[in-house]
Amino acid sequence: MRKITLAHSPDPDDAFMWWPLADIDGSGPSMNVGDWEFELVMKDIESLNVEAEDAMYDITAISIAHYPSVANAYDLTACGASLGDGYGPKLVAKEKCSVENLFLDNPKIAVPGDRTTALATLRILADNREMQWKSVDFTKIMDFVNEGQFDAGVVIHEGQLSFEEYGLHEICDFGQWWRERTGLLLPLGGNAIRSDFDDRYGVGATGEVTKLLKESILFAMANREKSLAWAAKWGRGIDMESTDRFVEMYVNNWTLDFGEDGREAVKQFLSEASSVGAVEQVNKIAFV
Repeated sequence: MRKITLAHSPDPDDAFMWWPLADIDGSGPSMNVGDWEFELVMKDIESLNVEAEDAMYDITAISIAHYPSVANAYDLTACGASLGDGYGPKLVAKEKCSVENLFLDNPKIAVPGDRTTALATLRILADNREMQWKSVDFTKIMDFVNEGQFDAGVVIHEGQLSFEEYGLHEICDFGQWWRERTGLLLPLGGNAIRSDFDDRYGVGATGEVTKLLKESILFAMANREKSLAWAAKWGRGIDMESTDRFVEMYVNNWTLDFGEDGREAVKQFLSEASSVGAVEQVNKIAFV
């Protein structure tokens, strides 16, 4: 067996996609993985972004905004991405206000990581307007905003659905704003494979494994009830109906393949994020 690590964030959509590849109950993988053995690793996206800088995992979830920093070590796989189709992370606050009013007085904003797409999008939104941001545990953002420790916060994962339960109001849906601004999808998270994968595991290994990744997503979709039961373990308080809704948002045809629209969205996003200093400039984006 050729054992490889696949790291992903502990949220319902990632859990939904990859469980068929691994032994989750002692009975072995739920699909045929050939002579590959997948070890699933779950960590928050900011931790995975940091560890990708050292190429710690064979395959890993990363924020699209962080790709320029690890492009020398990883290629983006065509499948496994999270794309916001008119929706995405939300900028929320305790009091209703417009984006313009929020930025009038150098607001203090909680973000889920310094390397995240959420922060890069916030910086594009802010443009040249002053703000202060602080990276905090994404599970604590809504509490911190509700308690008044921050003027606003950017919520990701299930917080996109549950923020109102914390008495918070939507100031801006990043995916909707990006769509109105560019006409494009908002590329949030990507799935990346080490660019030296063939060197380490043999010629053709990258193709073999990326095919298995796509087959895993298709298997999960075809066995939706079991996939949702597994995914719900990482819903952090949301019910099964909300878990189903969240998975539908981020595991769909775009997840099976970026497509030309998804590729163009990545290029445009990284270009704009670079123009405001949110990411490094990247000259080549590799999709496999």
